[in-house]
Amino acid sequence: MRVLVQRTAKASVSIDNKIYNEIDNGIVVLVGFTEGDDISKIEYLVKKIVNLRIFPDEENIMNKSILEYGGEVLSISQFTLYADTSKGNRPSYIKALKSEQSTKLYDLFNKELEKYVTVKTGVFGEDMIVNINNVGPTTIILER
Repeated sequence: MRVLVQRTAKASVSIDNKIYNEIDNGIVVLVGFTEGDDISKIEYLVKKIVNLRIFPDEENIMNKSILEYGGEVLSISQFTLYADTSKGNRPSYIKALKSEQSTKLYDLFNKELEKYVTVKTGVFGEDMIVNINNVGPTTIILER
C-alpha cells in the first residue's frame, strides 16, 4: 500500500467538469494498493496519516496533527502510485492491484479514516480532475 499525503488549503475533485467533492484546510490522500495489502496495513497507515504533525501550532511550527488542528480529508484512489518506469518511458502498472480488489480495500481505507476525521472521496475508477492547493508545500509518501 502506498499513500501520498499533501497538506492543503483547498482541494477538490471534479468528474465530468462538475465538482464532486471539495475540502478546505485539511489533507489530500492519494492511495494505491498492491498484492498483499490488507486491513492491518490500512489500520497502520491510517494511524500514521491522522497523527502526522504537518499543521502549524501557535508558533507556526509544523507540530499538530489533523486531529489537533481540524480539517477534512479528500481521499482519492490512485493506482498510478505503482507506476514502474524501469523498462522505459511508458509506465507499467502491473504492481497495482486489480480493480475489484482495490475497490474493496479503498472502501475499507476510507471507513477506517472516517473513525478519526471527516472524509470526502472521488469515485473509484472514474476519470477525475483533482485540484490541490498544496500548503508548504507539504508532501509525504507513506508505504507499508
